[in-house]
Amino acid sequence: MRARSRTALLAALLALLVGLVCAPEATAGRAAPTAAGTFRNPLNTGPDPFVSYANGAYHLTTTQGDSIKMWRSPSLSTLLDADPITVWTDKDASRNQHIWAPEFYRFGDRWYLYYTADDGVDDHHRLYVLESERDAPAGPYHFKAKLTPPNHTDDFAIDPGILQHNGRLYLAYSGINPYQHNGLNIAPMSNPYTVSGDAVAIDAAGGCPEVREGPEFLSRNGRTWMTYSTCDTGKPDYQVWMMSLPDGADPLVPGNWSQHSGPVFSRADDHGVFGPGHHAFFTSPDGKEDWLIHHAKTTSANTYTDRTTRAQKITWNADGSPDLGVPLAMGATQDLPSGDPGSGTYWINDDGRSSGAGTVAYTGTWNSGTGCAAQCFWSDDHWSDQAGNTATYTFTGTRIALLSVRDTGNGIAAISVDGGPEQRVDYHGAIRTGETLQYLSPRLTNGRHTLRVRVTGEHNGSSGGAFVSVDRAEVYTD
Repeated sequence: MRARSRTALLAALLALLVGLVCAPEATAGRAAPTAAGTFRNPLNTGPDPFVSYANGAYHLTTTQGDSIKMWRSPSLSTLLDADPITVWTDKDASRNQHIWAPEFYRFGDRWYLYYTADDGVDDHHRLYVLESERDAPAGPYHFKAKLTPPNHTDDFAIDPGILQHNGRLYLAYSGINPYQHNGLNIAPMSNPYTVSGDAVAIDAAGGCPEVREGPEFLSRNGRTWMTYSTCDTGKPDYQVWMMSLPDGADPLVPGNWSQHSGPVFSRADDHGVFGPGHHAFFTSPDGKEDWLIHHAKTTSANTYTDRTTRAQKITWNADGSPDLGVPLAMGATQDLPSGDPGSGTYWINDDGRSSGAGTVAYTGTWNSGTGCAAQCFWSDDHWSDQAGNTATYTFTGTRIALLSVRDTGNGIAAISVDGGPEQRVDYHGAIRTGETLQYLSPRLTNGRHTLRVRVTGEHNGSSGGAFVSVDRAEVYTD
């Protein structure tokens, strides 16, 4: 164990070297780091993501529970840095709780936002749609309709998605059917807010018996590809499966759907990714690339917590089917989508390496090592439970985020920016998770700043220790 410090010269040299040398994937799970034109996950701390690029910005929704919030940013790299906009709350007691999985689509010069909600009882989940008052994904919105197939007028239903096929609209969702309590159903629509016929049930495979949910669609190469999530979302084996439909075929005839064998996106233990699913697709700003957005966890525990939003590029197989790839490690450095302007966002590692103008220095004795492997950025971190020990980041930008291990033996840190008042931040977690967002600073004037993390030696009553973990800092320059 030893204290760490870095001179400005050493930090600059390390940043240059790191920009030129790629850590092996098997060892670090990371791509070659560069600052401009790259990003790292997570994009948001919520689950069930949906994103669309419109009006010069990405617009993102995730499940929030009591409202629908939207984050917007001109670059994928700054979505975590974006401030949320509340686009919908509801006073109707029959549909103002457990608001899940919002998705939004543009039809004509209006946007339609689809979601599920209930009155506090899970089995009372139903489907609803809002309509925008102008041509803008962030609204404002007004309530438009409840979406109810005639043969499922009072049945559990979640995860609405819209299929556009042969010039017609269809509502796809997860709900009661002969195969699962959460099974796939498709119903015709006469317009974006009216279900015009009975839903048909799709008997979809999934590797586990209990769930088929979150249907999403890609149309290319003469077919429509329906991808969907299977298994309970709390399980580490939550995963994505796929069916397809030929162009011209009726999606309301179950036999027209062909089942793809096996999962197309599933856990990657060596990358520290578990339960990847509840996904959507979006195109790059210039329309040249296809991208996947999804949630996943950094723990193999069966839990509904720690589901964070991530994105990665997809490709296409020779047979015309989409290739979703393998889930990337949380902090893997990726190229931004084609046409994304970027923002100069960069990282600082706990050992002082940085892809930009930043470093970190320590006072006191800190533990350090690589035991956390895929749960840590560049497979290493620092940790201490000694009161008074500090880690001080020096960075140039407008905001800084701290991500590190949250654990059962973690305690409370006191964090201050530019020598200002300290804010107490609890690093404890009931389940150990990696690269967890611990702190996001206030917005700062663009320039040189310092952030100090002080170990207090204190912890809450549920924690078994007072450790504070230092791992990745993400710096924003927008």
